[in-house]
Amino acid sequence: MPLSTSSELGGLVLAGISVTGLVLGSRQLGYLESFELAVYDAMVRMRSNANADPRLLIVAITEADLRTQKQLPIPDRVYAKALSQLQHHQPRTIGLDIFRDIPIEPGHAALTKELRRSNVIAIHFLGNTPEEAIPAPSPVSANRIGFSDLMTDTDGVIRRNLMFVSEGAVESVSFSTRLAMHYLNQSGDRLPNGHFVLGKATFSPLKSNSGGYQRIDAGGEQILLNYRSAQSPAEVVTLNQVLQNQVNPALIKDRIVLIGSTALSVKDLFFTPFSPAKTANPKMPGVVIHAQMLSQTLTAAMEGRSLFWFWSEPIEILWIVSWAIAGGLIAGWIQRPFILALAGTGLLLLLLGAGYGLFLYHAWVPIAAPAIAAIAVGSFTIIHQMQYARQQQQIVMKLLGQQTSPEIASALWNSRDRLLQSGMLAGQTLTVTILFIDIRNFSGISEQHSPEVMMGWLNEYMGSMTQAVHHHHGIVNKFMGDGLMAVFGVPVPRLTIAEIAADARQTVACAIEMGDRLQTLNQDWQQRGLPVVQMRAGIYTGTVMAGSLGGKNRLEYAVIGDSVNIAARLEACQKDKQLDLCRILIARETLNHLQEQFRVEAWGHLQLRGRQSLVEVFQVLGYADLSNQSSQLDQPQPELYRDRLITEDPN
Repeated sequence: MPLSTSSELGGLVLAGISVTGLVLGSRQLGYLESFELAVYDAMVRMRSNANADPRLLIVAITEADLRTQKQLPIPDRVYAKALSQLQHHQPRTIGLDIFRDIPIEPGHAALTKELRRSNVIAIHFLGNTPEEAIPAPSPVSANRIGFSDLMTDTDGVIRRNLMFVSEGAVESVSFSTRLAMHYLNQSGDRLPNGHFVLGKATFSPLKSNSGGYQRIDAGGEQILLNYRSAQSPAEVVTLNQVLQNQVNPALIKDRIVLIGSTALSVKDLFFTPFSPAKTANPKMPGVVIHAQMLSQTLTAAMEGRSLFWFWSEPIEILWIVSWAIAGGLIAGWIQRPFILALAGTGLLLLLLGAGYGLFLYHAWVPIAAPAIAAIAVGSFTIIHQMQYARQQQQIVMKLLGQQTSPEIASALWNSRDRLLQSGMLAGQTLTVTILFIDIRNFSGISEQHSPEVMMGWLNEYMGSMTQAVHHHHGIVNKFMGDGLMAVFGVPVPRLTIAEIAADARQTVACAIEMGDRLQTLNQDWQQRGLPVVQMRAGIYTGTVMAGSLGGKNRLEYAVIGDSVNIAARLEACQKDKQLDLCRILIARETLNHLQEQFRVEAWGHLQLRGRQSLVEVFQVLGYADLSNQSSQLDQPQPELYRDRLITEDPN
């Protein structure tokens, strides 16, 4: 239900701001980071894999290679032979992702000779403490050493490439960065703002809140790792193939060759964004991850491919707030649950599509946070509207109570936005039909019975009369001692003459039914020794003002106007002139709408109490066609009966 008052709208806006602020605060504290990372991983998996990088070759040490050597760790002579075999085919760079800080005979001297070659890059391990550090082989010079440490997120997944680490004046370079520098024969340039330039690329370091991150350790200089492939970014051969000279020389010449273990038993394995999609062997070997990093660096430096970029914090906040507003607007203006569900789903799909589209252009923007904000604000809006609707329903029921038919209650509730303003039923001019009923000689009856007996007896009477009103789609507006006022045609306006005529016919039919009900009640009361009575009814069709009347502490639904007075005066007109059990008097204004469906008797133009002008009065005697009374009442007739007067001689 769209809010119709500025106060309600203002309250909802303030509440929406609070909910959005709560989401932003949770994001700032890092509580949403895991959701952002999950979305990021899904987008990484959705991208198509690139072809193998033609600049790289991986020499994998597999479980089969380990079984072939029949010795662990593998002796130095094996690696020396492998390096020698590779050098024959003129690789530009060889990276040895194997720790060889201590000799493992036989063959240490041969390995030392191979490690002294200028195109061989070795690794060392920084660790978190000096005790964890593992040095590089002593024959390798400092400009041919790179650290092999990999940076994991809190969930153990590798999404970042740590390129440099500075400890005081000493700067360490990562294994993949060192390989790229050697391949390009460039050391790169450091800019004052901490950026690093290599070839065509400028590497901007991650901040603690870049993209979906919020509280990461941004120490050193890191970039977001752009995986080339879910499997391997390069061609892969095995150590045995190299040792047996079974590798095509074209796969080696002028390439960077990385040597490392892929065997599960070595446990140099790590989780990646692709891991959730893999059932067997979900982890990626370290040497393959180094190759992923190396491929990204080379592609950016040589081809100018864009690295991941991120929005500033104010723009990200504006992005999140915009989606929160969209979620609130959809929830606030779409009322049908099915359409609302479709629109909400469409909004989230649009957000995912926009985020993924930007991701394909190497932008990582928040997706989980705006989605949560949109859902939270939308849900709160729906809850707020439900509460507001309940409040309105309470107002309606307080005004009308249980004194209306289900059809009228449903119509009223469907039109509540137009009818209710500031917690009140707004006054409106309506054309209605008013019915007043009263018990003849009630005062005399009351003198003969105790209040307790009269209360029970009167409740039976009013209960039966109220049912008749509901049956004919009217509203019991008020009880007045032994009298009752009912209104037909409120609170939903009647917009056509046919609808007004239908109300008039229903009102007259209701009065006739009341007479039938009174006859049944009298038979029961007579058997029980209770009073047997007659009743009078006055009916008038005209214009009234209907709406809430009263103040904050007492409020009721009132119908005001001369039409009400005329209906009341018709009921009280010539009280002694009554032969029937239920006398029903109507005016010409009501008769014009009856369309020959009832038999009437003309009483002429009468002076009603308190009125100067005369009113043309008629008594309703019954239905004109008893066999067809129900179908006639159910079908509104557009033509008005204005000129012809139906009369019947009572004798």
